[in-house]
Amino acid sequence: MNGLLVVDKPAGMTSHDVVSLVRRAAGEKSIGHLGTLDPMATGVLPLLLGKYTRLAQYFGQNEKIYTGHIRFGFATDTFDAEGKPAGEAQPLTRTLDELQELAKHFAGAMDQMPPVFSAKKLNGVPAHQLARAGLPVPVKPARIFIHNFQVLSLAGDTASFTMHVSAGGYVRSVAHELGEMAGCGAHLSSLRRTRAGLFTLDQAVTVDALKQASTDGAFEQLMPHPRTLLPDMPSVTCDEQTAGRIRNGMQVNLPEFSAAPLVKVFTGPTEMIAVAKRVAGTLMQPVVVMG
Repeated sequence: MNGLLVVDKPAGMTSHDVVSLVRRAAGEKSIGHLGTLDPMATGVLPLLLGKYTRLAQYFGQNEKIYTGHIRFGFATDTFDAEGKPAGEAQPLTRTLDELQELAKHFAGAMDQMPPVFSAKKLNGVPAHQLARAGLPVPVKPARIFIHNFQVLSLAGDTASFTMHVSAGGYVRSVAHELGEMAGCGAHLSSLRRTRAGLFTLDQAVTVDALKQASTDGAFEQLMPHPRTLLPDMPSVTCDEQTAGRIRNGMQVNLPEFSAAPLVKVFTGPTEMIAVAKRVAGTLMQPVVVMG
């Protein structure tokens, strides 16, 4: 089964748990997610199925939008509610206005230190595996871009927020640093991803819906139409003779007259077979062939 599926990941499941569930429900072994979510987090988790996993490179730098809560008073070793308290608890003495002013520090391009308990790979090994084994975790700052970070409200020691951040940004790290700036420590207590690239919660299906669709044999109806994916790439339809040349990696002329550098090639309404690069005019070179 080939396509893209947007799942509303529930709390308590890892991204890999969701992949395993979809493998069983769809009967498709080849599945990959576009940006992991921590077990505590919920929300938009896009998955590529079957031969569409070859398209992952075109989704890799999607920006993310989140909502959630930050609890002040103590930090944790994981920077979130699943970790162990780090240091003595201290009362929050900052007002909402003061926290909102501190939040303005997190804007634009910046170097961010990833949490040591993260899926970030160091020489092929996830950082969290090294941390749990008590080994050194030589994480390095990564350049990210925060488009928007707002503290919205404060109830007791817990603040609600919204954040729009580039790919590779860790909300947990922002919560941790904000706690340091507030002088009392803090950690991420809840997180929900509401958008990943062009994919939103409106398109996401629940785990229960996945299980029901598997039972009803209606799984494909949960996936967006292939021509709506990668909207920056125009869609073009070719005949079977041309499709054969594309499958063999040969350059072909296609009836696509925009200036777009990349196009999606179909043999029918939903059968995407390739992404092709424009060489000149209507002459195209396949760069990803899917069937």
